[in-house]
Amino acid sequence: MGKKQRGGGVPFLLLLVLLYNFNLCFSEIIFEEKFDDGWQSRWVRSDWKRSEGKAGTFKHTAGSWAADPDDKGIQTATDARHFAISAKIPEFSNKDRTLVLQYSIKFEQDIECGGGYIKLMSGYVNQKKFGGDTPYSLMFGPDLCAKETKKLHVIVSYQGQNYPIKKDLQCETDKLTHFYTFVLRPDATYSILIDGRERDSGSMYTDWDILPPRKIKDVTAKKPVDWEDREYIDDPDHVKPEGYDSLPRQIPDPRAKKPDTWDEDVKGVWTPPKIPNPAYKGPWKSKKIKNPNYKGKWRTPWIDNPEFEDDPDLYVLKPIKYVGIDVWQVKAGSVFDNILICDDLEYAKSVVQEVFTHREVEKEVLDEAMRKKKEQEEEEHRRAREEGERRKRERGDDRRRRDRYRKRYYDDYHDEL
Repeated sequence: MGKKQRGGGVPFLLLLVLLYNFNLCFSEIIFEEKFDDGWQSRWVRSDWKRSEGKAGTFKHTAGSWAADPDDKGIQTATDARHFAISAKIPEFSNKDRTLVLQYSIKFEQDIECGGGYIKLMSGYVNQKKFGGDTPYSLMFGPDLCAKETKKLHVIVSYQGQNYPIKKDLQCETDKLTHFYTFVLRPDATYSILIDGRERDSGSMYTDWDILPPRKIKDVTAKKPVDWEDREYIDDPDHVKPEGYDSLPRQIPDPRAKKPDTWDEDVKGVWTPPKIPNPAYKGPWKSKKIKNPNYKGKWRTPWIDNPEFEDDPDLYVLKPIKYVGIDVWQVKAGSVFDNILICDDLEYAKSVVQEVFTHREVEKEVLDEAMRKKKEQEEEEHRRAREEGERRKRERGDDRRRRDRYRKRYYDDYHDEL
């Protein structure tokens, strides 16, 4: 007879499967864009800045290096331009549910200065005029400028005003694909993930200056007179020995002798030289002991802020209807892809894992591209150097010809004289 199974192994596994499927049934993918064929039917290119000649264009590509050349996104394609494009999505509200916003971006260019963020918009948006002046409910993503700015923006709109996160969040700056994920929960807590790993977290109550703080310092409070903030005190049992203060720092050297040649009539009375007194221990210092009444350093107490008025819907954005990319870049070349809006963080992580299945291949392709670029630059430098040397030789030959001509002319002139 076979062994009996303990603990109901098969039913337990079945339960896990059922629970997983149950979770999937109640999670929702609101919008997911991988820029496959037909993406242009879902996105509208804005005419913002076009009349000024400052509107950039997007091209459908996987970029110059990609693990899968068929996995395409949209890439900014014109230097020193504004880029604006948006898509209408099924209207949704994040009230009483988790909001997950995620997308990937690859900075193939040396961007110098420019953004790589995306926006969620509410209300009606004229997509042909969508741009930097269009109100938004959430702005999220990197913004780079030279070596000083490597900022990760998280800006939320509350009652018509934009509030940036107070933390100094840093973004990635290499040329590989990176995923940025923002999670906002019904308890007003949030998480920020980069490449599927949590980079930061906190609460909207503390990390944005939207509402007054719940607690403030009591500026009227004063330290109690009997508050002991001395951690150590003098040992009362350690008494200074009698006559301690009368000990001199130096004493006459007892081994010194008056020289036989000492003349008191000339030099005066001889006195032995001084040496440090071995019995002198310096100024009296009492031993220190722990203060039994020590209460710690006194700090101003916190009290309830009378100006604080809670808003249980602090986390709720206006119903979202559009997602858009609206950035300025000095150097173009950023590839946007894998835009996802949902309420299931685990699904968002699975997307990252799927794309990163070939992460090492992308690194190898990038390394090869950088190697070829370096070789090309070295070849261009070599040619420029050779060209410079050639021109230098030509200038030297011209100078020698001019010198010979001047000498011949000078000699002929003097012969005529």
